[in-house]
Amino acid sequence: MTGTPPGVGALRARTEAALGEAARTWLDKAATEAASDDTGSQQAEPTWELRFAEAGRRCGTEHADNARIVLLHAARADTPTLTRLYEQGAAAERRAVLAALPHLVPGPDALPLVEDALRTNDTRLVAAAVGPYAAEHLPPHHWRHAVLKCLFTGVPVDAVAGLAARARGDAELARMLGDYANERTAAGRAVPDDLHRVLALTTPPNPEAEES
Repeated sequence: MTGTPPGVGALRARTEAALGEAARTWLDKAATEAASDDTGSQQAEPTWELRFAEAGRRCGTEHADNARIVLLHAARADTPTLTRLYEQGAAAERRAVLAALPHLVPGPDALPLVEDALRTNDTRLVAAAVGPYAAEHLPPHHWRHAVLKCLFTGVPVDAVAGLAARARGDAELARMLGDYANERTAAGRAVPDDLHRVLALTTPPNPEAEES
């Protein structure tokens, strides 16, 4: 993949502006190492991958996700590399991999990573999993269950990229939401406000209303 995907350049500029001098110097050097690495996925731990792991310590937890995305993009990480980093990484590293997917993987090859994250109960990981990559590539059945996963775990549905577009007129999603609401009501539990928000989005468009 060539060029800089929309957003990565701006993300790097914002991150560098927020970092102190030492962290900014570290990120610049790490990104240069990543860009010049020619070992691909053949070497167990290229230098830039070690930098990827230590980004939290070097840049602080607030900026670590963005720093890791910068490194992944600089390295032009392919799906096998992303998969290895995800499988070997801690939760914070996994979040960064998920956030980098739309910039690095043009097709659905990395969906197993999204599906793995959605099987967890880590709310920050679930939120990362329902980002732009899932919005574009997750099949309807799995996407609907991802929305329900957000409701189950308390992840705000604002985290679901493309929610309005994908939910619009989705009768099956509406049915699933209704069943979930009924289950909670029968159990004497409150229905999340976000459920009503998503349910309203599933209402099919009214052509007559749009014409008037």
